[in-house]
Amino acid sequence: MAPNLSGYHRALDLFEGLVAGTPRDGWDAPSPCEDWTARDVAGHVTGGQYLIMALAEGRPEPDITRDPARFVPGDVLMSWRTARKECAAALTADALARPIPFGGLGELPLADYLEAYILEPLVHAWDLAKATDQPSRLDPDLVHHAFATAQVVAAHLRTTGHLAPPQRPQKGADEQTRLLAFLGRTF
Repeated sequence: MAPNLSGYHRALDLFEGLVAGTPRDGWDAPSPCEDWTARDVAGHVTGGQYLIMALAEGRPEPDITRDPARFVPGDVLMSWRTARKECAAALTADALARPIPFGGLGELPLADYLEAYILEPLVHAWDLAKATDQPSRLDPDLVHHAFATAQVVAAHLRTTGHLAPPQRPQKGADEQTRLLAFLGRTF
């Protein structure tokens, strides 16, 4: 049975829509990610497509946090679409079955990793939206799924310095706000 990657693709579609909606002069805007611009956020998520390709092909993973803008030189949308297309081509049935390391939690098939990976483009879609003054409402189903993933991976990400300490959301906050606060985003 083929894995259901619809959530993964919906998260990528959401991110792509925000990349497409970013004005040409918006890429230098500061983002909610410390010391990163909108271009850096786009580069990080674009680099994530190369990271997934490397996992699919059994190659070493690129560092997508160091100088992430290098993944989106020039036309950001074109760079994103190229990376996404190349990544999609690498996601063969054999690649999706390949066991890969999952952040200190053991190994799992790449298809299962991609279900958890929804968190990455989803949260950075919010970051890009905030940086470029676009609507920042996220898909509630994806938020729910991503929040479950965040609770599994957050401790490891915090100990490795890849995630800020959690913030306290306002009483009665919706699930998106609680997710973002859990991930250390401030409003």
